Amino acid sequence: MAEPLVLTELSGSILTIAMNRPEKRNAIHGDLLDALGQAFERARDDADVRGVILRGEGKAFSAGIDFAWLGSNVTGVSTMADFRKFLAILQGRFNAMEDIEKPIVAAIHGPCLGLGLELALACDFRIATRSAQIGMPEVKVGLIPDVGGTTRLVRTVGLAWAKELVMTGRVIPAEDAERIALVNHLVEDGDLIPRSRALLEEIGKNAPLAVGLAKRIIDRGLTLDKHTLLDLEALGQSTLLTTEDFREGAMALMERREPKFQGR
Repeated sequence: MAEPLVLTELSGSILTIAMNRPEKRNAIHGDLLDALGQAFERARDDADVRGVILRGEGKAFSAGIDFAWLGSNVTGVSTMADFRKFLAILQGRFNAMEDIEKPIVAAIHGPCLGLGLELALACDFRIATRSAQIGMPEVKVGLIPDVGGTTRLVRTVGLAWAKELVMTGRVIPAEDAERIALVNHLVEDGDLIPRSRALLEEIGKNAPLAVGLAKRIIDRGLTLDKHTLLDLEALGQSTLLTTEDFREGAMALMERREPKFQGR
């Protein structure tokens, strides 16, 4: 029986999702995308899940797209419009993951390249080992990042660094990625998952509805003018003021105890 393409493990309130194609350095193809989609749907719908770690089995987070799979799909595409439909499916997978109102950490080790980096950019946080190698080398084969790579990379590191990384196709060490805020934290190899869990556990102490809404407003706010974003903040806050979690948080503060949030 074939090994599953994605492994999942729920420990406490944290769901770990592991890409499981180590023999291919977790190169991404259609079946792996489908399996990831199912795993993230579980994360979205399971009230017991408060945070997600995304990692890769073997020696890589992900070396990028599976070119054999890409070639077979491109060969079968007869028009540019058909290719855009194919691409929209890939983009939709990453968008759906990004839209989950729960924090997601990409735990990066080894190569994190091309589509693999685009996948990591769809996460909220990136924690990398010092030995990780990160980049978008698509231009070296005559392509561009097309599954949110240019979009999310600019929003993460700024215009100048995004242009340099995309237009050179350079693969950079994790230390440089941290310096330009492409990754949040650097760790030693053995500390990758513990550090990822620690960040999610810290976030998990807070009200999950507030965390989820904060994530959504921050993500949406990047494209909004100041006054529209302020209105969105006010709408979000007025919603949270009616929740049981807010009442519990206020009561716990007055009683000088730890709150017990229920996500309601």
